[in-house]
Amino acid sequence: MAVRLFVGNLAYDVTEAELREFFSTVAAPSDVRLPTDRETGRPRGFAFVEFADRAHAEEAITRFNQQIFKGRPLAVSEA
Repeated sequence: MAVRLFVGNLAYDVTEAELREFFSTVAAPSDVRLPTDRETGRPRGFAFVEFADRAHAEEAITRFNQQIFKGRPLAVSEA
């Protein structure tokens, strides 16, 4: 069963490809979503990263919560 993670406190210039590459050090994410603002089209500062395996998701939370990414500490938790 897939597990979706919330990734907060992202820099506004982060791309889906960068997030996918960053989280791939644990395992390849099955999905990465970077919501954008309707009016400006700019990222909203958070994302959802999904892993097919719960163990990989839990490892990602442990490894990346409060980890510095592009100059900001990430907030990673189960969505």
